[in-house]
Amino acid sequence: QVQLVESGGGLVQPGGSLRLSCAASGTYDKAWFRQVPGKEREFVAAVRYGTTTTLYADSVKGRFTISRDKTKTTVFLQMDNLIPEDTAVYYCAATARRLILSSLRSSLQYDYWGQGTQVTVSS
Repeated sequence: QVQLVESGGGLVQPGGSLRLSCAASGTYDKAWFRQVPGKEREFVAAVRYGTTTTLYADSVKGRFTISRDKTKTTVFLQMDNLIPEDTAVYYCAATARRLILSSLRSSLQYDYWGQGTQVTVSS
């Protein structure tokens, strides 16, 4: 059983930055999703294990950056130029399936999830 441990959420003003972390060992493709009450979980970004291949939602492209540390156990989501619409609970997810890149956008492809961390963008 894989445990994903998230950290780094909080309250930030519009235009500010936050960095989320997700620690988990194993050879998994990893992603970040987010969810607001009453809406479906939304894909944010993904990174392939062992490569620098990344994928982003159009709504965050150019503002968010997903990356791994050198040990490949921790995945980061650097969020810059935050806007109120980014307010949500952010979840880290992992999958061992070897999917085509576009499939990483679907929450159904992930087997392991973190507990979620709240990000609030407000003045």
